[in-house]
Amino acid sequence: QLQLAESGGGLVKPGGSLRLSCALSRVTFENYAVGWFRQAPGKEREPVLCWSTVQGTTYYRDSVKGRFTASRDNAKNTIYLEMSNLKPEDTATYYCAARTYHYCAGYPNYDYWGRGAQVTVSS
Repeated sequence: QLQLAESGGGLVKPGGSLRLSCALSRVTFENYAVGWFRQAPGKEREPVLCWSTVQGTTYYRDSVKGRFTASRDNAKNTIYLEMSNLKPEDTATYYCAARTYHYCAGYPNYDYWGRGAQVTVSS
């Protein structure tokens, strides 16, 4: 069964950068759409972006366009969320998730979820 593991979270100052990793085990990620989601305290989980071989990157938040990108390492079976010019409102727990389709979808239409990585943007 597919397993997902996020890593790379942490504390960063406003304007800084972080890269989150989502490693997929036991499957080849090219057969899945992989999404990144985030949940801030007291708020609902929201989609950030998604990547699939068919669609490339699909953005779900206008606020991250130009600052967040998705990339991948085929050899490591890993999807990355590259975040730059981070803002305090980006503070949240970030989750990666996969669905057994080649097309992205919004929350919660994903079959497998990671445990999350905390990102805190604060001076």
